[in-house]
Amino acid sequence: MTENSDRAGPLVEARALSKSFPVRRGVLQRTVAEVQALRGVDLKIEQGETYALVGESGSGKTTLGRCLIRLIEPTSGQVFFAGEELTGMASGELRRRRRRFQMVFQDPYGSLNPRMRVGKILAEPLAIHKIVDRAAREDEVDRLLEAVGLPSSVKRRYPHEFSGGQRQRIGIARALAPRPDFIVADEPVSALDVSVQAQIVNLLKDLQESLNLALLFIAHDLAVVSETSDRVGVMYLGRLVEEGPTASVFGNPQHPYTVSLLSAVPVPDPETKRRRIILPGEPPSPSDPPPGCPFHTRCPIAEERCRSEEPPLAMTPAGHAAACHFPGSLAAC
Repeated sequence: MTENSDRAGPLVEARALSKSFPVRRGVLQRTVAEVQALRGVDLKIEQGETYALVGESGSGKTTLGRCLIRLIEPTSGQVFFAGEELTGMASGELRRRRRRFQMVFQDPYGSLNPRMRVGKILAEPLAIHKIVDRAAREDEVDRLLEAVGLPSSVKRRYPHEFSGGQRQRIGIARALAPRPDFIVADEPVSALDVSVQAQIVNLLKDLQESLNLALLFIAHDLAVVSETSDRVGVMYLGRLVEEGPTASVFGNPQHPYTVSLLSAVPVPDPETKRRRIILPGEPPSPSDPPPGCPFHTRCPIAEERCRSEEPPLAMTPAGHAAACHFPGSLAAC
């Protein structure tokens, strides 16, 4: 897991990454529109870093995560991993590199093969990527189960015999099996009971630190993100609208959308009052995004410039980047 550890530059990088999905209708399934799930996203993730993606459902978080590891093909743009471009890479070459980036899926019930015992589920990536020889696979499976807090006896059982939290631990163990450098965790706790969520989040954080993994953590829970991530990106309608160190973004948000998201986070102190910002309407359709700033249809401080000119993601006086013509204006109100 230390290949290219002395290289310069980020471990994962996206440049102008875009992804559109065709909308087909009629008997002949003709394309009548395109859903713009990602629009020119630039992103960098360093080795050993936890980068969180937040935003409303449909903002493009999962699509971005899957494009970064080429589970789905981007429409345009480039993805680099350890300095090598993955976009356009032939399937044979890509397969040899796949062990270095893995994914933990949102649904622990649908992501495991119900017809395979846990031991076989974990041994399969070991065999495919030739991590250890056949004689050592059982010991390696035991080690993986121990790493995620499960006894070795569970390898003889089927996925349906476990709770949601236990299944997610097995999913994490499977992602760790090829000894990756980068893991995409796509809302790994959203389908779990609240009592179990903290355990899985702490497990991911401990593994990330002990194995020096780069982790893309996709989540809705901003309180969890604030405690676990090094940097955070806020997505809206397929674009990054704010990005930077988590403490800076959450402590001094510059984009009105980020301010509204943070205003909804519960405060544990009953004596503390927080101004709640309710955004009007719904996000625009990604098949027909508005001109100018994509957030202007819901923004409480939008002006005429916002309706015609799309702001770039640029550095603000707060020390991190935001895509807003008037950064920090809403937070100062």
